[in-house]
Amino acid sequence: MIGLETVVALITKHGLTLLAPMAVVEGPIVTVIAAWLASRQLFDLWSVTVVVLVADMVGDMIWYGVGRWGLGPMPERWRRRLGLRRARLAALSAQFRSRGAKILMFGKWTHSAGLAVLVAAGAARMPAWRFFWVNSLISVPKVLIFVAIGYGFGAAYGQIDGWIFKGSALALGLIVAIGLGFAAKNCGKRRAAA
Repeated sequence: MIGLETVVALITKHGLTLLAPMAVVEGPIVTVIAAWLASRQLFDLWSVTVVVLVADMVGDMIWYGVGRWGLGPMPERWRRRLGLRRARLAALSAQFRSRGAKILMFGKWTHSAGLAVLVAAGAARMPAWRFFWVNSLISVPKVLIFVAIGYGFGAAYGQIDGWIFKGSALALGLIVAIGLGFAAKNCGKRRAAA
């Protein structure tokens, strides 16, 4: 990631044309900074909101595409190392068929699990139209929250970036702890059954 001061300078100089690709890559903090610049009358707030929302959805569709079409050309041994055996992919597909919207919401709102969930949705072959609509319904409030934070408190973007990082790290820690708990529980059940 480039420095936040550089992000501010680049967005200020190049406007919405550079905001779009930066928002695809950096997401929330770029949204906060752009909304803050809009609060200073450098950009139109509506335009900023639309650009970051579209950028968020484009980025998500790219990661979905990586999951959906990126596994085919991947060598089988790499897939095995990543734990992407046929049985696991079939189970993943079943999870996305029954609880795809909830899984996407979890990934998008925890932020730290977002990339993995987006790729998993593609790997599970969640229908693209369903992914797009569910993901859009989840993206709109998330983007609006970051726009509101940026518009109201964006001058503190350095602190906000730290909070986003800490929140993501905490969410990731909880996810790992819960995952380890489930793994230990399942391992205990298997030992008791043996």
